[in-house]
Amino acid sequence: MTHFILVRHGQTEWNRIERFRGRADVPLNETGLAQAEATGRRVASEWQPVAIYSSPLSRAIRTADAISRYSNLSILTHPGLTDIHYGEWQGLTYAEVRQRYPYILQMRVQDPIGYAAPGGETVGQMTARVCAAIEEIAAKHDGGSVLVVTHGGPLRAVVCDLLAVEPRRGWRIMVENCSVTVIEITAGQPDRSRLVLFNDVCHLNNGHAHPL
Repeated sequence: MTHFILVRHGQTEWNRIERFRGRADVPLNETGLAQAEATGRRVASEWQPVAIYSSPLSRAIRTADAISRYSNLSILTHPGLTDIHYGEWQGLTYAEVRQRYPYILQMRVQDPIGYAAPGGETVGQMTARVCAAIEEIAAKHDGGSVLVVTHGGPLRAVVCDLLAVEPRRGWRIMVENCSVTVIEITAGQPDRSRLVLFNDVCHLNNGHAHPL
């Protein structure tokens, strides 16, 4: 069994004003940097990861770096952990997308497996690559604890896949910046894999943890 501590990166300005981020390399803001430090202290106090993996985008790497300083581990980047590609929507607000691409937005909400932002990636494509990355990492660290820093979309995809939730319902799952989610993956036995802790932010605001 591999124990995964999954962390969403800290806040960026595009998180704060709710712009589609995707593959755009947006840095952490001051709040995000403070969140990353608090998450590093939390991880060091509760877990002893044997490896740290991160999305290659700087907002994830900077979060992983803050955590790694407490564990003395090097950061390994994995392209499979990067955020969903929003194509032409990257940098736009939801209101701007709704105004410019009303039909595609409506169809993507109804069928995220079949529809993507122009030039972007479907939720199905993202789910396949993220889950493949998690399986690859699990095989390398069977029996250990691994820290993974990624993005909201990939985290929702992993949880939906684990719980057999339809991808189109994934947007109902809230994943906050620098929240901690813990899953256990049993190699070759997916029915024994389980969600242990979800969207835990008690290290950020003294509450609102969601243990399962």
